[in-house]
Amino acid sequence: MAEAEQNPRPLIVKRKKVIAGGGHHGGAWKVAYADFVTAMMAFFMLMWLLNATTEQQRKGIADYFSPTIPITRISGGGDGAFGGDSPFSETTTAQSGTGATSLRPTEGRQGLGMSGTDYRQMDAQDAMALAAVADALSGQNGDSVLPEHILAHVATRLTDEGLIIEIFSRPGQQIFDPQTGAPAPWMADIAAVMASLFATVTNAVAIEGHVAAEPVVVAAETRWRASTDRAQSFRGLLEASGLPPRRILRVTGHADREAVTENPMSPRNERLEIILLRSAR
Repeated sequence: MAEAEQNPRPLIVKRKKVIAGGGHHGGAWKVAYADFVTAMMAFFMLMWLLNATTEQQRKGIADYFSPTIPITRISGGGDGAFGGDSPFSETTTAQSGTGATSLRPTEGRQGLGMSGTDYRQMDAQDAMALAAVADALSGQNGDSVLPEHILAHVATRLTDEGLIIEIFSRPGQQIFDPQTGAPAPWMADIAAVMASLFATVTNAVAIEGHVAAEPVVVAAETRWRASTDRAQSFRGLLEASGLPPRRILRVTGHADREAVTENPMSPRNERLEIILLRSAR
């Protein structure tokens, strides 16, 4: 008994090591993964918006996220730093910003489709005027101002850019002589009709030339020059028919780069596009 008291049992202490964060079972990775998924969602949303919107809509979206104070081009028409009775400079010059006008609004308002206080009415009137020109050419209301043999070479469509009037070749009936580049005799007649119809509106005019692809590789590139020369030739016909030269905003040649058929050598790709541009806002 005395010996047991002199040699007590040794005391054993167990210490458990605790690892902070739980190793790979921690939650830090979840935060990083959530940030990654959010970034990917924003990226695909951006890609979808770029594909599904027009240029004007994209300008409107960009303007929505742009700071408006104090670098906005127009003032709010209020008191203090944004003083002025109206943001339009025709009425009262704004104290902050350059001041917009009801006839020449800022790019931001253009991106939203606005052109002043009566922009909806102005857009509707412009669209109606362009549609009337298209109807007169295509004969949608029963009678066309063009004879049948010319109407077969004409197509119209209304786009965001304006009214596009296509004059195109048909098999065996080309709008320009392939050897001399001279326009067909009836091209002067259609130019006269267009000049007469264009006098009913004030829209600017753009002329674009297109040619069909060539079947073989040639020593000298001629398609760019041919498409430009044909556009210039029709510009001359329009001006000779009474269209004021100042109405023509641009004349361009696109060679064979914008084919409208699967066969790049099809006569249908040889065409002129005369565009009545939408009124500037």
